[in-house]
Amino acid sequence: MNPTLEIFSQGEEVVTGQIVDTNAAWLSEQAVTMGFTVTRHTAVGDKLDDLIALLREISARADCCICTGGLGPTSDDLTAEAVAKAFGLSLEFDEVAFEQIQRFFAHRNRAMPESNRKQAMFPKGAERIDNDWGTAPGFSLQAGRCWFAFVPGVPMEMRHLFLEFIQPTLASRFLLRPDRLITIRTFGLGESAIQQRIGAIEIPVQVQLGFRAGPDDVQTKLLFPQDYPEAALTALVDKVAAELGDHVFAIGGLGQASGDLVFTVDQLMTAGKHTLAVVETASQGLLAAKCIGADGLLETRYEQSLVRLGQKLGIAVNTDDLPATAQAIASKIHKTGNADFVLVQLYSGDKKTFHDKDQAIILYNTLLTKDGFFQTTGSVAGPIERKQNQAALLALDLLRRNLQHKEL
Repeated sequence: MNPTLEIFSQGEEVVTGQIVDTNAAWLSEQAVTMGFTVTRHTAVGDKLDDLIALLREISARADCCICTGGLGPTSDDLTAEAVAKAFGLSLEFDEVAFEQIQRFFAHRNRAMPESNRKQAMFPKGAERIDNDWGTAPGFSLQAGRCWFAFVPGVPMEMRHLFLEFIQPTLASRFLLRPDRLITIRTFGLGESAIQQRIGAIEIPVQVQLGFRAGPDDVQTKLLFPQDYPEAALTALVDKVAAELGDHVFAIGGLGQASGDLVFTVDQLMTAGKHTLAVVETASQGLLAAKCIGADGLLETRYEQSLVRLGQKLGIAVNTDDLPATAQAIASKIHKTGNADFVLVQLYSGDKKTFHDKDQAIILYNTLLTKDGFFQTTGSVAGPIERKQNQAALLALDLLRRNLQHKEL
């Protein structure tokens, strides 16, 4: 069984929602990748008794705990004091830590406030974790069954201390056998639809099935034990992917680079040395913004007025037949440009409809390739931001399906 690890975040700004605790998410991802079982995320405000109680609880139930925050110089930074009182330890002054704090201020030509002396006080027996990126050193110690590491809450400082000290220490202190996470990424299916499609597949008890829905895709996650047979793993992944069909655009965890829909399209375009010209309307420039850095994107146009676009291209537009108009636009751009592919996105509905979250717009995506035209139609509703994002993704998905030779 994998060792257990908890994430303990301290600070009133965390529990009151003034800041989003990105530290806990990042640390959990690192810990799971290493081979820990993350059992809890806990956030506590700046209350000494609450901190003491939680530290004692964790020391009895977890193998490891990483605590962020509460190491600053002010009166509400209580971590060191809480640790000392929780485990019956005295606080001791660390000369090396104090010299490092003084040096931090000296290098910036600033006088060190006397309150910063507090940051050099550690519970007896703790090991100092040097911090070259801020004034707050971290520290670690063993209490009960649990090895604790305490680091600053500033994300940049926390990450440096984790990668340079905590991660190597964890690797040496614990026997870690990382599980293997396979992520099947899909576009165009919701969580419930995915669950229904794969519901008949028997998932072994030792394999953990989970889902993660985001604005750009839905991820179906299969977490396999480290010693799970490779042939059985491959067979199960293939079976799930087959049920999800052409909606699958990438599978991560099989040894090949994978990412979101934009990453997938960029990889396919680069591999085929293709070039692309884009005309977008509903996505309002977001499609081009998503593709910043993609080498194959030769030309982008964003037009609010279809009539004005037709005038610029020298073609007649028919707003009553948008698929035909899209083909005419794509043909004109292909003839006058150098792109291999032309992707044209049009939509029906006026500006009022577009801005009304309760009204849907109809999207018409047209892709011109050497093999001819490929077109899809779909509707998108919701706030304007969702309409923009979905319009961009639906257009990119048409391109992705063509590049992957999926059914259109």
